[in-house]
Amino acid sequence: MNDFIEMTIPAKADYVGVARLTVSGIANRMGYTFDEIEDIKIAVSEAITNAVNHAYSDGQQGFIKLAYEVHDDKLEVTISDEGQSFDVEETKKEMGPVNGKALDQISEGGLGLFLIEALMDRVDISDKAGVVVAMTKYLNRDGVDDSVDQYKPARSQ
Repeated sequence: MNDFIEMTIPAKADYVGVARLTVSGIANRMGYTFDEIEDIKIAVSEAITNAVNHAYSDGQQGFIKLAYEVHDDKLEVTISDEGQSFDVEETKKEMGPVNGKALDQISEGGLGLFLIEALMDRVDISDKAGVVVAMTKYLNRDGVDDSVDQYKPARSQ
């Protein structure tokens, strides 16, 4: 049986830290490394920051829903809002690592989707009603992904 944690936060930058602390605690309990936990925290922060900055019109009070699903071998995090959607495919087309710009020329949040996809093992984005970002980080306690063929030395005759 999987554990499921759900929370709703106001769509305000002040609450990004709450989500970061929550996911950090969950990932730590699951046995992720320090670096993996940092990656997960950055991805969660970027997804929430995108919702805070783009989902709701100025002055519109909104909420962000977070769901953490704990499995034996992975953590699935879903972040959703009910605000303004965007065209995922069009955004991905424009989303090169730096779009030909120097890093210091990229606006804050300009690497959000790129970072999320780079840091997590799987990312699915839906823009049908609001925006839903579902991301997965696999737990590889031995440091090798199960999908990678394991090296088996030939037996000597």
